[in-house]
Amino acid sequence: MSVDVTSEVEIARPRAAVAAFATDPDNAMRWYANIESVAWETPPPLVVGSRIAFVARFLGRRLSYTYEVREHVPRERFVMATSEGPFPMETTYEFSDAGAGTLMRLRNRGEPSGFANVAAPLMARSIRRANRKDLHNLKELLET
Repeated sequence: MSVDVTSEVEIARPRAAVAAFATDPDNAMRWYANIESVAWETPPPLVVGSRIAFVARFLGRRLSYTYEVREHVPRERFVMATSEGPFPMETTYEFSDAGAGTLMRLRNRGEPSGFANVAAPLMARSIRRANRKDLHNLKELLET
């Protein structure tokens, strides 16, 4: 069973500012509640092919994974993916104008294997809950 979760938030800031902040890996720990550390495996700046290592805590487990940037259209779309571990994941950020601010859409999708496949419905609910919380954190941070 695949996991495909999309969440969105409207942020009262210009799209360029929201996208620049959200796509900068050095800011991830400021708005993602479960991210414990971030390390560049390739030198900045962020380009297609950049690799960033993350350590996170999710469902009571410590996870280490490396995302590779697959697509980067500044101020519009950012896609990164990992192919390692029991739950390969693709994360997509999309940014669009919304009134006087920005609509940010966050999508996580993947194909879990092994035990993770059995737990896919639980994982989807947990990812949705975490994404909503993280987007709320981002909104609060950028609007303050």
